[in-house]
Amino acid sequence: MLPELDAVRREVWIAACPATVFEFLTDPTKIIRWAGTDAVSEPRLGGPYRTVINPGHVISGDYVEIVRSRRVVYTWGWVDSRGIPPGSSLVEIVLRPDAGGTRLTLTHRRLPATVREGHGDVWDHYLQRLARAAAGGDPGPDPWAAPEKM
Repeated sequence: MLPELDAVRREVWIAACPATVFEFLTDPTKIIRWAGTDAVSEPRLGGPYRTVINPGHVISGDYVEIVRSRRVVYTWGWVDSRGIPPGSSLVEIVLRPDAGGTRLTLTHRRLPATVREGHGDVWDHYLQRLARAAAGGDPGPDPWAAPEKM
């Protein structure tokens, strides 16, 4: 399989079943346990997905595919961004049972080359926080939630 040139791809194993991980990806009260300070999430075709990472950094998009406990796809972009506005990129998350937990594969497509590496770093940060929260742990305060950190 050839790498996608416009994408960031990450995998992480999570010590929780796919149904639990799915809830941490789609339930706004669970999303803010691992990412951001506020979230709106209506996991249905066309439903909004919005996360306030901090007051100056807000992610916004819409769900384009939901397969409960298996797959989540939504458009993605930064509010008030010219480079990656809402709807300009696409996040696909696939959940597979694996060794008593879940293998999560994330592919973030349609990213400009100038921001791909940085977004890879962002996903590395947040997927580790998700893995800890979904497994029942406490990822602690997000150091990136303060405006001066981004």
